[in-house]
Amino acid sequence: MKQASPPPILALTQGDPAGIGPEILLKVLANPPADLHLLLVAETASLEAAAESLDSVADWQDLVLSGPPTRAGLSGQPLAVYDPVAEPRPVRLGRSGPADAKGALACLDAALELTRAGVADALVTAPVSKESIARHVTPGFLGHTDYLAAKCGLERYGADYLMAFLAPELRVALLTTHLPLADAVARLDRESIVDALVCLDRHAGGRIAVAGLNPHAGEGGLLGREDDEIVAPAVADGRARGLDVHGPFPADSLFARARRGEFDWVLALYHDQGLTPVKTLAFGSATNWTLGLPVLRTSVDHGTAFDLAGKGRADANPMLAVLETTRRMLTGEPPGRISLP
Repeated sequence: MKQASPPPILALTQGDPAGIGPEILLKVLANPPADLHLLLVAETASLEAAAESLDSVADWQDLVLSGPPTRAGLSGQPLAVYDPVAEPRPVRLGRSGPADAKGALACLDAALELTRAGVADALVTAPVSKESIARHVTPGFLGHTDYLAAKCGLERYGADYLMAFLAPELRVALLTTHLPLADAVARLDRESIVDALVCLDRHAGGRIAVAGLNPHAGEGGLLGREDDEIVAPAVADGRARGLDVHGPFPADSLFARARRGEFDWVLALYHDQGLTPVKTLAFGSATNWTLGLPVLRTSVDHGTAFDLAGKGRADANPMLAVLETTRRMLTGEPPGRISLP
């Protein structure tokens, strides 16, 4: 009889300690998935602060490791907590300060290192505050995606790595991420689109549709020339390389076509073009996936929700959906529809 494979080990980060990330981790600990081993990389100070707003929590203090985890140790311990900071401090829920920004990055760095070393099979991140980290620790910080890519030696967004979202009925990759819309349009060029298509095909494959920039994808130039002069030639270049790519198509109907199964992926040209349909259709059940990293990294589709921190009302279901999608990706199962309580 073939021996069953051990459950995957996932490293979960706390996100910003002043946000809802630590509360979500505690709620996951209280009702963990049976087919995963979870390593929470979080400050004990942030978990203590989050626990104060909850009526009941798991006995997480008993799960705190005395030192850096090992693969062998975690294989016999389905749930564990690792605090790479290990400094007691007050956490003011709802408002991120310098210590919170530093703690968020310390946990992220530690979890990435553990995943790259093979201690964990995947990295799952809770939301951080871009503003807080940029203000207090790393000027110019724009989010997990670029930060993790730089840590892994990847230089060019689009060519080396991409931000993508897996929703139960829709898969979307973004040509540009956290840029003002005017900057995203100004940076639109044929080469960057081809690079993104090649990257998407290399790491995900399937039938790719490219969204048009202008209404009606330019209407033959009547509503803008970018689709005819930049996007369409890039699609032709992709097809010449053997990619199963199509478009540009009017964005107002393309996502519905992809949802019906006509395409496997949509390449959106800017952040809100791609994220508005994803979050309208599947907010709370979509998974943020960074394509191109040497490790599998996934995340929830929401932010720090400082306004909810400390009130005990944070919803753990989005994180549970990400954990299930990540498990399926690790075991080779299609992401499929996510069913939650």
